[in-house]
Amino acid sequence: MRTAELTVPGFHHDICSAIHPLATNSPFMRTLPLAQQGLEMVHPELPMAHALTPDRAVLVHRDIARTAEGLGADSARYRSILGRVVEGWPSLEDQVLGPIARLPRHPLAMARFGIDAIRPATRSGFKTVEARALFAGNAAHSFLPLDHPLTASFGWFLLAGAHRFGWPAARGGSQAIADALAGHLTTLGGEIRTGTWVESLDDLPPRRATLLDLTPAGFARLGRGQLPAGYLRKVTRFRHGPAAFKLDFALSGSMPWKNPDLIKAGTIHLGGTMEEIAQAERASWDGVVHPRPFTLVVQPSVFDPSRAPEGLHTLWVYSHVPNASRVDFTATIEDRLEEFAPGFRDLVVGRHVMTPADFEAHNPNYVGGDIAGGAHTMRQLIFRPFPALDPYSTPLDGVFLCSASTPPGAGTHGMCGHLAARSALTWLGR
Repeated sequence: MRTAELTVPGFHHDICSAIHPLATNSPFMRTLPLAQQGLEMVHPELPMAHALTPDRAVLVHRDIARTAEGLGADSARYRSILGRVVEGWPSLEDQVLGPIARLPRHPLAMARFGIDAIRPATRSGFKTVEARALFAGNAAHSFLPLDHPLTASFGWFLLAGAHRFGWPAARGGSQAIADALAGHLTTLGGEIRTGTWVESLDDLPPRRATLLDLTPAGFARLGRGQLPAGYLRKVTRFRHGPAAFKLDFALSGSMPWKNPDLIKAGTIHLGGTMEEIAQAERASWDGVVHPRPFTLVVQPSVFDPSRAPEGLHTLWVYSHVPNASRVDFTATIEDRLEEFAPGFRDLVVGRHVMTPADFEAHNPNYVGGDIAGGAHTMRQLIFRPFPALDPYSTPLDGVFLCSASTPPGAGTHGMCGHLAARSALTWLGR
């Protein structure tokens, strides 16, 4: 959650995350008075759109029925399943945004959701090109081949969030979320220290409990010489997923989308049909460069004018690419944008590139550019990071992991830290 002037002075770009579907539907984040710290979440007219071709797109409205109208023969199935998930969300959120491998508090609701969620996204049950593509684009946020089990859960989860909570952004940039969290912590008497590189757990001051926002490998480096061999073997088997290759643009005008409906959407998926997305995601998973990688576009300044000088715009774009890829995808991504928005290149007044190596340099948790903190394979989704009664605990007393490598995984929801803190309090006898 960092915002900076990456391209041209006056243009505010989000270095990592830009859209935050989970910030407003998180059981933990909803308990914090972040609005009192100045945080304002803003919503685009449409949460998202999926562009099939330059002229043809599937539009996601906050209203389920209105969205379903664009799905033809799949309208009834979309309304039925998404309506059930959205209505039952209060019974699902603790299980979905927490460790999966535990007894659900609402077993019937979870079982009904699980019937559809456990499937591969390619077996969603949708028949029309529009519905299949829309679902695949949301399921692709898993960074997995779409024929893997549980990839459907990402599709249902994100679409349900779009209808129940929207897909908002923080006014002024994602930095505003970090600033609000820091401000609230300060009001509670907390202290934040930065500028010190921690090489070992021995570098830390005396404490009762330690929560580490690290991958398993990062924890192993800090705890070297203190961890049992069996745990270290698990660390070496922890798999990281594909990477992101990201471009930020400063534009002299709004995106000249060939389909004018796309300007209404905060997030746009450029992926084509389900089959095309599945091929691209399989390639990035297998370490193969694909000529048309799945690409996500966010146009924050369309619904938050504070991001750029008056009349000008920012554009945030990234593609799924192989982990640790050294290929320059700049031309590939720009060609894709030009295809859907002819004349786009003429508007570019500034450009900033983040390769997988740049992501890892920015945050060592992004191993090889894996911004999700670890692959979402079935094993690592159900038992994240490793099979354990308490997924946040470690072999060291009083030391807990609280990163995206723990349940429920990546996203601005605060649940990894919240649940790790509860584990720490239980260990402390609180």
